[in-house]
Amino acid sequence: MNITPLLKAIANGENQPSDLLLDFIAGIAQRSVPQSQAVQWLKAVHRSGCTTTDKVFITQAMMASGARLTWPEGPPVVDKHSTGGVGDKMSLMLAPALAACGCRVPMLAGRGLGHTGGTIDKLESIPGFQCALTPAEMVAAVESVGCCIAVQNEAIAPADGVLYALRDVTHTIDSVPLITASIVSKKAAEGLDALVLDVKVGSAAFMKSREEARELATSMVETAEGLGVRTLAQITEMSHPIGTHIGNALEVVESIHVLKGGGSSDTRSLVIMQGAALLSMTMNLTEQEARNRMEEVLDNGKALEVFAAMCVQQGVLQTTVQRLIQEPESVMEQAKKTTTVVAQSGGFLHSIDALTMAKIAREHGAGRFDLSDMLDLSVGYVIHVERGKAVEKGEPILTFHHRRPLPEATLAQLCDLPLIVQEPISTDGRLLETVQSPSTKP
Repeated sequence: MNITPLLKAIANGENQPSDLLLDFIAGIAQRSVPQSQAVQWLKAVHRSGCTTTDKVFITQAMMASGARLTWPEGPPVVDKHSTGGVGDKMSLMLAPALAACGCRVPMLAGRGLGHTGGTIDKLESIPGFQCALTPAEMVAAVESVGCCIAVQNEAIAPADGVLYALRDVTHTIDSVPLITASIVSKKAAEGLDALVLDVKVGSAAFMKSREEARELATSMVETAEGLGVRTLAQITEMSHPIGTHIGNALEVVESIHVLKGGGSSDTRSLVIMQGAALLSMTMNLTEQEARNRMEEVLDNGKALEVFAAMCVQQGVLQTTVQRLIQEPESVMEQAKKTTTVVAQSGGFLHSIDALTMAKIAREHGAGRFDLSDMLDLSVGYVIHVERGKAVEKGEPILTFHHRRPLPEATLAQLCDLPLIVQEPISTDGRLLETVQSPSTKP
């Protein structure tokens, strides 16, 4: 294949010839395009970027390389994607809550890699939960209970798998157009009516600055909208861990508490915010009406009922589900050791270093250094004090759940995680800004 026209267009900031671009992406999926040409193209896009039109075509071609979910007439089909954070467990509650509100939610999710946790790892810490669903099984599950959460697989957007592997070895992972196509191709292949993107920014996020987060959010919104999916991005703060429980099995415990109408106000507010955005985009509701509906299904047990049904649908025994809902701590794997960090002085909890705490947990088995790594699903943290609250010297701030012994250096790092200040701090919500296209705006 002669890819010179593609490379010239990229270098000149012009639209790539669409027919050639579509054939090129299809050839990558079929492995008929030489790897050397794919690498040339990736490096060109990484160096010079590409137009919005090209991003739509690339994403469309990646979708066309595999299966796409199709839906009979009925309620809106919605989903969300997060760029990853520490304690980011929203999907576990959001999918059943949206289903309880009348949506269909076919959620594809991934495993954790690096310092951020993966939704699939969290769900697989529930005994019996099966995440490996075919596209047909995803549709059947959603039609039966309203939602499913399945692991990303080669049936959907297989071209992305080939390109991602090449991006990893060619140091082109951080290309915004390539990130956009990778994420949006899989979400659009779900046959969505609407999509919410949670783009995190901060010391524990992949995007460290507002400008970087805004660039990625805008790129994904424009591309998804170009494919006919109503899309809104929420840029949220990710320096302080989300909620009260961090770690795979522990995050399931917190999610159950929120689904029972309690739990962390931090976690609950993010679930409501993301869900309300999708409801208002698809159900002709005002933002407040949509928020009220999300709050209602979390408080009246409807979202919990759907979560239970989803667990049974995806392989968990009914008796296990009943125990999980009644007392999640009795079902989820627990670490043998705990180490509690206390306040070194009185004052106010300003923040907890989310990136360092995630790195410590990863070193103790909660996260992967390679996709083949086996996880210790019990490792993680329970946070005892909300951000901004007053604390006294010696008061417990957080407890680390682990199995391996703690070296002195790690213990010192743990003790340094909380930042205590002497003056009260403002604890506004995590939402920093919203990015949307004109077609999404009411």
